[in-house]
Amino acid sequence: MTTPIDGPLQTRQFGRHPDQISIIGLGGGHLSRKTVADDVAEDVIRAALAGGVTFFDTSWDYGNGTSELRFGRVLANHRDDIFLMSKVCDRTRDGALKQLDESLHRLRTDRLDLWQFHEVNYDNDPEWIFDLGGAIEAAEVAKAQGKVRYVGFTGHKSPHIFEGMLKTDYEWDACQMPVSVFDAQFRSFTMRILPELNRRGIACIGMKSLGGNGQFITDAGLTAQEARRYSLSQPITTLACGTVKMADIFPFLESPRQRL
Repeated sequence: MTTPIDGPLQTRQFGRHPDQISIIGLGGGHLSRKTVADDVAEDVIRAALAGGVTFFDTSWDYGNGTSELRFGRVLANHRDDIFLMSKVCDRTRDGALKQLDESLHRLRTDRLDLWQFHEVNYDNDPEWIFDLGGAIEAAEVAKAQGKVRYVGFTGHKSPHIFEGMLKTDYEWDACQMPVSVFDAQFRSFTMRILPELNRRGIACIGMKSLGGNGQFITDAGLTAQEARRYSLSQPITTLACGTVKMADIFPFLESPRQRL
């Protein structure tokens, strides 16, 4: 079940930083679902490793910690070979630091390569995060302690909220956002945010290439390969992809090995 796929999985540079990460990342949201058994989820993680995936995406709140626990059981012995990211939900300094320690414990590691503010979906999120005693202070403490290397933010509601985050006086390392074939039709992150990320050397982590629940395949008539290859044709660093079963892991790893 973990036989490597022929040919290497391409890598891209992590924004302005020298790190190279796989152009496909394994998303941990789907793997936290109650309908996915522990052994199935862990087999998927092992298969992703064997297929060349080095970027692993999870969050403090996925499945009330289930995703991080499952990642931790598999990835702890591969920590130096991967780029590990988790996300924080709390917007206060003390709350965010508490969540970080809980994430590290569940992931069985002493550090994250990337820590991101999760679901920046509200108009006042930038103000909240940067308020006195806000979560941005936790990010600076975590970096000083060596618990976090890079800091970013995620979201999928509206690019105008991201514009607010980018206007803050902070040197962001990464930003995770929808990058899809339909993005240009409404509140386009690709058109309004991606050029600025590239100008500033902020790594863009694409997501929702299939719509989040596969609706671009079930309702719009695209194939998964077409949708993912479009997203990967954009100037992004990596594309986070979710799956809930072994039957899907190899097709989504095969697609980027084809010509983009």
